[in-house]
Amino acid sequence: MLSCASEWLSQELMDVCRLFEGADALEIVHTSMAGNSRFAGVFCIDGEQFPYSYADTARTATEEKSLVKRYSKLALYNILSEKFHKKLPWGSLTGIRPTRLAYASLEKTGEFENFFRTLGVSEENIALTARVLEGQRGIYERKEGNCDLFVSLPFCPTKCVYCSFITAPIAATRKFMPAYLSALERELKAAKPLYKNLRSVYIGGGTPFVLEAEELERVFEAIAPLRENGCEYTVEAGRPDVFTEEKLDLCKKYGVTRICINAQSFSDRTLAAIGRKHSADDVVKAFEMARPYGFDINCDLIAGLTGETLEEFENSVDTAIGLSPENITVHTLCLKKGAKLKEETETLSEGGMSAMIAYSREKLSAAGYAPYYLYRQKYMAGAHENVGWTKPNKACIYNVDVMEEIADNLAVGANAISKRVFFSEGRIERLASPKDLATYLSKLETIIEEKNKLFGAASE
Repeated sequence: MLSCASEWLSQELMDVCRLFEGADALEIVHTSMAGNSRFAGVFCIDGEQFPYSYADTARTATEEKSLVKRYSKLALYNILSEKFHKKLPWGSLTGIRPTRLAYASLEKTGEFENFFRTLGVSEENIALTARVLEGQRGIYERKEGNCDLFVSLPFCPTKCVYCSFITAPIAATRKFMPAYLSALERELKAAKPLYKNLRSVYIGGGTPFVLEAEELERVFEAIAPLRENGCEYTVEAGRPDVFTEEKLDLCKKYGVTRICINAQSFSDRTLAAIGRKHSADDVVKAFEMARPYGFDINCDLIAGLTGETLEEFENSVDTAIGLSPENITVHTLCLKKGAKLKEETETLSEGGMSAMIAYSREKLSAAGYAPYYLYRQKYMAGAHENVGWTKPNKACIYNVDVMEEIADNLAVGANAISKRVFFSEGRIERLASPKDLATYLSKLETIIEEKNKLFGAASE
């Protein structure tokens, strides 16, 4: 149990507690104060006092709040780390974008490494962060008017146990398809005046390729007038059991430059356990089918899937490298609200996660891949991270823009979250569309009106 005077800070401190198995059984009381260039406080844990004090300076009330959060979390992390004899790979960091902190530190002091060491980040992850920043060179751009377009197709053949998206088996949602496609066409038409410089287009899901070819073509047709500059164009094709040459032909016809083949694992046993209806060999065949089209290909893998051994994960990494996609993304299994896995378990065991992550880093680096984006999520096994790896000059612009939040994101469809970046004000404004398909359809005109208000000034 944790007691804290500030509700917003209490939630942040709880995120630190969740990093340590057994911390939920402790009685933790926290008090803090800020002033005179010091951020101090006391944690009382099961009756024992742990005072702390850090020197720093805040120029604004917002900065002061941020520093109170940073040093309170750091103090609690250090206390629990010693109490449980455990150090975590990202130290006291619980946020999803470590690289944003690195960029901010670089801008302020010219380096981030010592700052990360203060926060308890491991030397391995400090080096990883540096490699990611280097991998973003030439893509990372903070510029007013830059925008990415996201199109949501929340339909799947089946729902995986770890998935928290609104997707359901296509058989249960197909009845919405005609109205949903019409709504996308309406949203996309209304979106054309709302941006200046389109950096990329990303069709995500769900599994977009679960649509029939004629349905997919309607989406491509609606996007075409917005992508007049020939920018990067990604389709999250998804699972091999929905691949057809007809759909790949359409991608080529409409200028798609990049597709994602979401293998997740090359273990048939694991694929069955997570609810997939295809084999590892089917994934290989999907690669063989897609290669002649010349798309850049991304392959997703997940470390820590249900019952998967280190040996099985190593085989998945080796198989993915052997298929030679331009990008390989290595995710860490995460408990997400709304996922079947979250209903079945409260925490994820670290298990062999560290060894899996270490193996992927070593083998991908040796094969010529470099990390170019990373992000974290709450309730990740082992408190690790998700990392996108790329061959030279093949990094995905959309992933960099979205993960670093350095461009507007104009998102259409159910459960699509649009973002407007206000660089001069140092803030981001978000607008989320309803997750439920029926609700989204019923509120379409209101969604368009709200989006016009959010992005209206972008084209002025």
